Amino acid sequence: MTTSNSMQVKRRLDYRVPDFLIPTVDLSFNIESDVTRVKSKLRIKRNGQHSQPLILDGESLQLIEVKLNGKSIDGYQQTDTQLTIESVPDEFILEIFTEIDPAANSSLEGLYKASGAYCSQCEAEGFRKITYFLDRPDVLSEYTVVIFANKTLYPYLLSNGNQVDSGDLDEATHWVKWHDPFKKPCYLFALVAGKFDLLEDQFETLSGRTVALQLYVDEGKKERGHHALESLKRAMRWDEKVFGLEYDLDIYMIVAVDFFNMGAMENKGLNVFNSKYVLANSDTATDEDYFNIESVIAHEYFHNWTGNRVTCRDWFQLSLKEGLTVFRDQQFSGDMSSPVVNRIKNVKVIKEHQFAEDASAMSHPIRPDEVIEMNNFYTVTVYDKGSEVIRMLHTLLGQEGFRRGMDMYFKRHDGQAVTCDDFVNAMQDANSVDLSQFKLWYSQSGTPVVTVEEHFDELQQTLTLIFEQRTLPTADQAEKSDLQIPIKLEFISGQDSTESAIELFNLKSAKQTLVKNNVTSKPAVSLLAGFSAPVKLNFPHTATSLFDIALHSQDGYSRWDAATQLYSHYIHSLTPIGSITPLIDVQREDIAKLVEHLLTNEQDDLALLAEMLTLPSVETLVQQVPKYFVDELCQARQTLELELAVSFEPLWLAMYQQQDQQSYIYSAEQVNSRKIKNLSLHYLAKTSKGEDWVKNQFVDADNMTDTLGALKAAQQACLTNFESLSAEFEQKWSQDPLVLDKWFALHAGAQNKDILARLDLLTSHQNYTINNPNRVRSVVGTFAFYNPQGFHRLDGSGYKYVTDYLLKLDSINPQVAARIVTPLTQWHKLDETRAELMKLQLLRLLDTQSLSKDVYEKVSKSLSYH
Repeated sequence: MTTSNSMQVKRRLDYRVPDFLIPTVDLSFNIESDVTRVKSKLRIKRNGQHSQPLILDGESLQLIEVKLNGKSIDGYQQTDTQLTIESVPDEFILEIFTEIDPAANSSLEGLYKASGAYCSQCEAEGFRKITYFLDRPDVLSEYTVVIFANKTLYPYLLSNGNQVDSGDLDEATHWVKWHDPFKKPCYLFALVAGKFDLLEDQFETLSGRTVALQLYVDEGKKERGHHALESLKRAMRWDEKVFGLEYDLDIYMIVAVDFFNMGAMENKGLNVFNSKYVLANSDTATDEDYFNIESVIAHEYFHNWTGNRVTCRDWFQLSLKEGLTVFRDQQFSGDMSSPVVNRIKNVKVIKEHQFAEDASAMSHPIRPDEVIEMNNFYTVTVYDKGSEVIRMLHTLLGQEGFRRGMDMYFKRHDGQAVTCDDFVNAMQDANSVDLSQFKLWYSQSGTPVVTVEEHFDELQQTLTLIFEQRTLPTADQAEKSDLQIPIKLEFISGQDSTESAIELFNLKSAKQTLVKNNVTSKPAVSLLAGFSAPVKLNFPHTATSLFDIALHSQDGYSRWDAATQLYSHYIHSLTPIGSITPLIDVQREDIAKLVEHLLTNEQDDLALLAEMLTLPSVETLVQQVPKYFVDELCQARQTLELELAVSFEPLWLAMYQQQDQQSYIYSAEQVNSRKIKNLSLHYLAKTSKGEDWVKNQFVDADNMTDTLGALKAAQQACLTNFESLSAEFEQKWSQDPLVLDKWFALHAGAQNKDILARLDLLTSHQNYTINNPNRVRSVVGTFAFYNPQGFHRLDGSGYKYVTDYLLKLDSINPQVAARIVTPLTQWHKLDETRAELMKLQLLRLLDTQSLSKDVYEKVSKSLSYH
C-alpha cells in the first residue's frame, strides 16, 4: 500500500534481517565554515547466502566519491534517499565521501549547527543525513571517529566512547580521535563540536573503577550544572543497587544545548540534552524543573543498559527500550522523592493523554504494527503505557521475580538487537510462569474497561465482586481479546483501616468472580490501588464510599483518586450537557466536607495533601465524558474552584502562613511545603485580597518556584496586576532563554478574549524564533494543548491560528510540527460545530503538497477516523 503522497507504509511483519552487516565503522569529519566533509570507511560483510545488491540510506547528502576496496567506482545508482551498488563481494571495504551543510539543517536531525555549536541527533533515522549507511537499529558496529575543526571556534570535539588520541593539524586546526569498544546501532552515534564551559566530577563504581564525569554547558552557565551531575551520580548508584548494573566506559559525558527536538538522547557515553533538563539554580529553576532534571538524567543513564547494551531489533520494538526505561526512571524518582506523588504524576499522563490517544485515530499498541514516519512512534502509548505494562509485570512477579527476569534478559541478550517478545520470554523463563496471555498487552491497542458489580449478603456475611472486562474496537483494530489485568484492591470498613490489606486479583477472562467471606459489614471497596493496570473502571461507588476511601485507604494513590472522583462527578453535575455515566450523586456539601477535613486534619504528607486539594484538570475531565462541551466544562470547573476559594479562605490563609520561609534548598521537606503553599496561594488569588497576596509573594520570593507560583496564580485568577508583574519578570529574565520560556508559556495559556492577538505579539517578540523547539512549544504548544477556551473558540479561529503556524513550522521542523498537530486530531470528542471547524483545518493541512510525512500521517489518519 502506498499513500496518495507516495509515502510508503512500513509494517512490523515485513521485517527481514539485513542483507549486509557492518562490523566496523571509521568516520572522519572535517568541519569547515561553509561545509562539513564526511569520510566513512565501512567494513561490510554479506549476511547469509544471497545476491542482493547493497542498498544504503542517505538524505540531503552531496556525494563526492565512492571507493570499493580502495578503488574509485561509478557503478552505483543514487536517488534522493538511497545509494545502490548492484554487485559487491561477500566481504569488502567501502569508502564514501560526502559533504553536508549542518547550518542549513533546521530539522535538527542528523548533524546540525545551532547557536554556534555542532550537534547530532540520529534517533530514529537521522544518521542517513550524515552519511550513507544501513540506517536501521539491528546493524551493530564498532565505531572509531576523528573530528577536525578550528581550535578557537570549537575547542571541544566530542564523540562516543573513550578519547584515544588528539593533536594539531596546523596552527588553526586541531583533531580528536574517539573509539567506542561496544558495538552499537548508528542511531546512538553522536558528535558535538563547540565552545562550552566544562563541569567535571567522578564516580567510583562498585567494582572499584573510576569513571570521569563531564558536563558541557553554554559559557557562563557552569554553576547551574551541579544538580545534574549529582543526579547522575545518584542514578549510577541506584542502578548498581537495584539492578546490579555498572557503567562500562571510562568516561560519561553530557552536553546541554538550547536547540533540541526532544528532552535528551542516550548516545553511548555522550548524552545530548535539551538544556531545559540540565541547567538549574534556585533563581531560575522551579522545584518541578529540579525534579525533571533528575528524572531525565536518570532516564538517559539507565538507557546505557536498557537501550544501548541491549537495543531494538527494529523501530516497531521501541517500547522494548523506552517503556522499560521509563519504568526504571519512575521507580528511581519515587525512591528519590515522594513515591505516592510521583505515581500520581505518572497516572495523570496516562489519564490525560494516553487514554485520549487510545480513543482516537492515533490508537496503536505499545508495539505498533505499521507506520509511515518512524518519528511518529515516539508517543505516550509507546513510552508511558509501555511503562505501565512493565509495571504490571513487576506487580505480577514481585520485586525479586522481576530482578531475576532482568538478570536473565541481560545474560541472554547483552550486545544484541532484540524484540519485546525476547524481554517477556526472559521474564517468563526466569520465573517459570506462563506469560503468553500477558503478551497481548504488546499487540492490542485501546483502553480496557473493567466493570464491577458488588453484592453484599449480610446474612451469609459474604461480599461478591463480579468483574467484566471489555476493550472497545479502536481505529486500528476491530477485534479484541481478553487481557491479563492485575487489580490491586482494598476493603475499608469504617474509619479504622488498620486491618485492611491490599490484595491482588488477577483478572484473566471476560468475566470473573471474587467472593470474600466473613464480611460482617459492607466495606468501601477500593479498586486499582496504585493504578495497578492502565484501565478504566466502572464501579457503583457512592459519595460516602469515595469519602471513606479518600480519608482511610492505606494506598496514597487510592486516596487521591477517590478525591478526584468526587470533584469530577460534582463538576460534571454542574454542566447542562454531557456527564459521566453512571453519574454519582455528589453534592456541594460532600465536597465541602472533604476539603474542610483535608485542610484541618491532614498535615502529615503535604505533597499528597496538595494533590488531593487540586481539582482534576480539564484534560482529565474531558476523558470522562463521551463529548467535550468546552465552555460548559471549563465554566463548571471554575465555579467549583471559586467556591472552594471563597468558602475556605481562612483555612487557605492558615495553610499558607504555616509554611516556613527558609533559604531555598531542593529537599523533600521544602518541596512539599512550597507545593501546598503555592496551591493555597492559587485559591487565595481568587478572593477579595488576592492581588495583595500574589504581589507580596512575588516581591518577597527568593526562588523561581515561589516567583512563578505568584505569576501563575495571578494569571489563572485573571488578576489585573498580572500584566505588570509579568512585565517585571520579562525585563529581569529577557536574556535567559529557559526562564523566558516560562514567561512565554504563561501568556500563551492566559484566558484572554484577545488571545490570538497576544499570540501574534509573542511570536513577533525579539527573543522568539521558530527554529527553537522549546520556544515554539512554550507558545504554540501551550496554546493548543493547555488553553482550552482559547484554542476551542466557537468561531474556529483558534484552530486556524494553529494550522497557519503549522504550515510554516512543518517546512522547518516536521518533528515538532507533528507533535503540536495532536490537539487538532481530537475533533471526534467535540460538539458538531467545533468538530467540523477542526476538520476543515485538517483538510487545509492535507491539501498542502509539501506536507512532511510526519504531519501527513497524523492528519490523514485523523480525517479517516469514524
